[in-house]
Amino acid sequence: MLGGMAFRSAKNLLACVAALSGCVVLFGAPQPCMPLSPREQRVLALQISLDRRGFSCNTLDGQCGRKTQVALATYCAVNGLAYVPGAEATAHARFFAGETNLFETVVVTAADHAACGRIPAAPAEKAQLATMGYESLAEMFAERGHCSVTLLRRLNPALAWPNPPAGARVVLPRTTPVAVRGASRRFPLGEASVLRVSLARLEITAFDAAGRMIGLFPCSIAAEKSKRPPAGEVQVTALVPKPNYTYTAPRAGPGGRIARHIYPPGPNNPVGTSWIGLSLPTYGIHGTPSPERIGRAESHGCFRLANWNAEKLRGMCDVGTSVVIE
Repeated sequence: MLGGMAFRSAKNLLACVAALSGCVVLFGAPQPCMPLSPREQRVLALQISLDRRGFSCNTLDGQCGRKTQVALATYCAVNGLAYVPGAEATAHARFFAGETNLFETVVVTAADHAACGRIPAAPAEKAQLATMGYESLAEMFAERGHCSVTLLRRLNPALAWPNPPAGARVVLPRTTPVAVRGASRRFPLGEASVLRVSLARLEITAFDAAGRMIGLFPCSIAAEKSKRPPAGEVQVTALVPKPNYTYTAPRAGPGGRIARHIYPPGPNNPVGTSWIGLSLPTYGIHGTPSPERIGRAESHGCFRLANWNAEKLRGMCDVGTSVVIE
């Protein structure tokens, strides 16, 4: 008994010591102070491990919402594991017990500050930017950690957000992908033979040539049903990292001229950091500057993913990959 708290293992002892010192211990490894409940820590660990394997809950947040439940249930079905609804908080211990290196610490640099800047509202001004970069370090590091800004702040409560000074140390989820066994160097996460876009479930799934699912990614689709593509099969026609974006004004200006502006690449570009072009004219799969809004019917017609998932999916497919819309 220590300070009124019982322990039966070294892990429990570490937890007791951490509680007395004002820090939190996650899976036996001391971590910087994180004001997350034990349940939130366990759910966050699960989300990180699923994300590493291509089964995304979209933004990591430590909350057991629908996207986390779907990601876990799908991962279990693919791998022949028993999914127990409502037991997500214990799933990491059951399925990923050996995976403890869940976080990394990065140091804020002057270059990080220089890469941030305000994005103007006017289309003509956006077109004059060198890049549509991050507007704050909070946005930058949240995207790097595949997490919500709220979680980033909770992992680093002592920092001066949204722009901590150079030299500050930031704790992030470690999202380094786990390579698929037997995968090639070109496709370390596995090569997708078919992508399936579910308009009903708001998700994109990737399957290899053997029919095994190798990726699950929440997506957004068009808000207006008339703008959604018809069900059927198309192909990938282009894989573009860091795409630009052509903005077309909704109404004609003076003299009947319709203004068009080309926005430069960057994470705050309307199509994010990746474009997967499809043989269906004007449609594609792409990233977004607003990952927290993924999973809603609100795009202009294309299939929208979080930037990190768009990049991951782009790395799984090739020109000619089949895409089934259903």
